[in-house]
Amino acid sequence: MLLLIGNDAPLGPEWLDHPLKGEWADHRECHIGGDFLLIYRLEGNAIVFVRAGTHSDLFEE
Repeated sequence: MLLLIGNDAPLGPEWLDHPLKGEWADHRECHIGGDFLLIYRLEGNAIVFVRAGTHSDLFEE
């Protein structure tokens, strides 16, 4: 995932990568597999992996 995100090219559509809104507005989310998600943010040249888990784990739904 680090290499895919860090290559300065958009992730393929299969990753469902998208910006988040609200309190997560400065973060992005991509689908690793099924309902397993990765929340991350870009800080300059650094990628900060913030959380990983299912949608309900991450967003308490």
